Amino acid sequence: MASRSRASRRTTVTRRPPVSDVRRNRADWDRTSAAYERRCKRVLGGRSAMAWGLWRIPESTVQHLGPVRGRSILELGCGAARWSIALRGKGARPIGLDLSFAQLAHARREIRKARSEVPLVRGSAEAIPFESGVFDIVFCDWGAMTFADPRRTVPECARVLRPDGLLVFATASPVRYLAYHPAKDRQSRRLRRTYFGMHRIEWEGSVEFQVPYGDWVDLFSRSGFTIERLVETAAPVGAKTPYLSAADSAWGARWPMECIWRVRKERTGRSRGARRLARQV
Repeated sequence: MASRSRASRRTTVTRRPPVSDVRRNRADWDRTSAAYERRCKRVLGGRSAMAWGLWRIPESTVQHLGPVRGRSILELGCGAARWSIALRGKGARPIGLDLSFAQLAHARREIRKARSEVPLVRGSAEAIPFESGVFDIVFCDWGAMTFADPRRTVPECARVLRPDGLLVFATASPVRYLAYHPAKDRQSRRLRRTYFGMHRIEWEGSVEFQVPYGDWVDLFSRSGFTIERLVETAAPVGAKTPYLSAADSAWGARWPMECIWRVRKERTGRSRGARRLARQV
């Protein structure tokens, strides 16, 4: 899970990401990882380990992953790997992948503390360092699906999944970015960004990615996925989260802050459209 306040940070939106985006995001997470862990570990562990998004909605409620026992699972942007540790306890075979050295250091500590066994790999979700067709489930709770380009990550997820495999991830909704007021670092009741062409959102220290809903649908289709479910979460009454102010939590009770996607790779395997898409990017 990864979502951070962006107080007083200037943003720009561009269409083509430079090669340095991966290095830039790695450096930013290495720099901010310790503070993030101190602020958020209380809501990420324990009973909330297998819970989604800003409001920590339990997987038992969302039911996106389905049965996990015996499944080969890749967690993208695993952070401290609490999700993967919990999945291991349910009989799954998870592997945690993260871009950040510092985040993986937290993961190693949590794995030792839990006396668990979760392999960890440092790498980018834009170039997943595994052979094709080796996972039953690829999932991400914000993390890499926020800080990596979906034009690259979605085809990569399709590549490493077996036919009929699941891609499940939570990320910010396009609406959240449209209504974000950068000068005040809070959500607004007015639209403040252009929707069409939204892709690369640049902050002082890092880069995030978001595309319109139609682009998500097109990415899934061309990568050989079928959309099974989309959950747009609403903030529970009186919700509190270290990721947002009380005012933004109230905003999230009226408009969607985040989406949780569940898409399935077609049984026939990766489509020709996905191969073309991968070559294009």
